Amino acid sequence: MLLGLLLIALASISWGTTGATMAVLARKTSIGPLIVGWARLAVAAPCLVLAVAATELLAPRRDGQRRACIGAAWTVRDVPAFALLGLAMAAYQVCYFWAVTLTGVAVAALLAICSAPLLISVLAALLLHERPTRIVRLSLGMAVVGTALLVIGPPESGRIPGHFGAGALLAIGAGASYAAYAITAKHVLSRVRPLPVAAVTFTAAAVFLAPALIGERVSPDALTIAWPWLLYLGVGPTAAAYVLFTVGLRRVPATAAGIVSLLEPLTAAVLGVVAFGESLGTVGLIGALLLLVSLALLVAPARMSAAGA
Repeated sequence: MLLGLLLIALASISWGTTGATMAVLARKTSIGPLIVGWARLAVAAPCLVLAVAATELLAPRRDGQRRACIGAAWTVRDVPAFALLGLAMAAYQVCYFWAVTLTGVAVAALLAICSAPLLISVLAALLLHERPTRIVRLSLGMAVVGTALLVIGPPESGRIPGHFGAGALLAIGAGASYAAYAITAKHVLSRVRPLPVAAVTFTAAAVFLAPALIGERVSPDALTIAWPWLLYLGVGPTAAAYVLFTVGLRRVPATAAGIVSLLEPLTAAVLGVVAFGESLGTVGLIGALLLLVSLALLVAPARMSAAGA
């Protein structure tokens, strides 16, 4: 379980840089959240497909035959689940990147991912029959309180800006999309290997989101500035990070994976403060600290268990 938590933690830290990247693009170019979200998917999808093909070619042979195809476990029954994974991933991109432009990097990330663990715990109990332990319930409670403090005390002002409410709703929508992805992926990964799951998910998400780009325009100058950032989004915190996440998800309960993913908003919050001069304020800082403690409560038992093994 500890290895799974470590892989998910590495993926989450990488994800924590996506909001900062969106903020940079918003400052330097006119490219909107919809195009950024689609570009992230469109870059990641072929990378993951190539990785699946390479893994298949390099698979060891047994009794003169190459190992069974990585995607051999797929059946027609899995098509709705893969479609749901793609829709959830597409929805997350739009909601999250749009929220960043309305609320800032730190608050958008904290609200998006901190709403996910509670939703994941409910869905895991209903669909996967997972029963949260006392420690997990305590961690979830602290995460909820931390989220509430962030909403009550927006940064740099005692007054909520006109767009803050809409941004907060979009961020929570991103959290709901993330929860749907995690629960569905946990179900699919019981039969299909992680890499093909990630490849199909991002390919489907890019296809689902493509029609929304009709009417969007990008100037050549903006594209010249943006393409290295878009390439980074697709390769780093998307293709590589989601492979780490799906591998780790096979080793841990879905609820635990959701709480470890709190490293994403914590990373984003640090980048927001250090790189963009954002301020969580006293109340928001207390909320962020509560999230950090909730993560520590989850990881400590796993470390003690691994040490005693």
